[in-house]
Amino acid sequence: MGTSGGLKAKFIGWMMKKMMGGAGGSPGSGGGPPPWVRAMMAGGGPPGGMAAMLATSSGFEGREKMLGDAVALALRTLKDSSPYQHDMNDALARMHVSSVQFFKEQGVLEEYVAHDIKTMAPMLTRLKGMIDKTGEKEIALAGIFDRTACLYQLCLDLKSEPGKRSFSFPFSKVLGVVRAAGRSDLSDRELHERWLKPRLLGYAAELGVAIEVSDIGPDGLVTAKLAA
Repeated sequence: MGTSGGLKAKFIGWMMKKMMGGAGGSPGSGGGPPPWVRAMMAGGGPPGGMAAMLATSSGFEGREKMLGDAVALALRTLKDSSPYQHDMNDALARMHVSSVQFFKEQGVLEEYVAHDIKTMAPMLTRLKGMIDKTGEKEIALAGIFDRTACLYQLCLDLKSEPGKRSFSFPFSKVLGVVRAAGRSDLSDRELHERWLKPRLLGYAAELGVAIEVSDIGPDGLVTAKLAA
């Protein structure tokens, strides 16, 4: 590798160490990059190391059309500002609100929550096996939040920290719109207390892990964390 190529690889490697090193907290804080990243940064990755891999691969090779379609959809969604500015989670948030409103009116909202938890059983069962085998309760938060598209596509600003996840309550904008149109009588608090919170607690219970889910804070944030 020539001088310029070597400098490029070293720079990329340095940047990745900085970014990944800060992903989970300072050294010794229980955070930091996951083991596979540490192994790659230590030279345990592909020939040429992590920097070489990142310099030559986007991760989307063979899926360029899928990526292009996704970007086009994002642009189309964010361009839609009538009658209000749409977010990327708009359709998903609307479906939640519409469904919860219907089951509330039918008087079976608690049964709907139980049904939702039941539909997650295949994933929860696999995760519980991993937790039972390793004793690592962080797997519960990773499974419920980080690896579940229905959650991270809904909570667009999801922040992951060791033992804790936080996000803005994702239904406020849509609820404001449908309430103003007379199509819902749900409040943010009711939707949180009767839909979002019991589902998260229910998932954790199925995993055998106790978590705490906060109320909606003054800043609109909700926090879920492993119980002490």
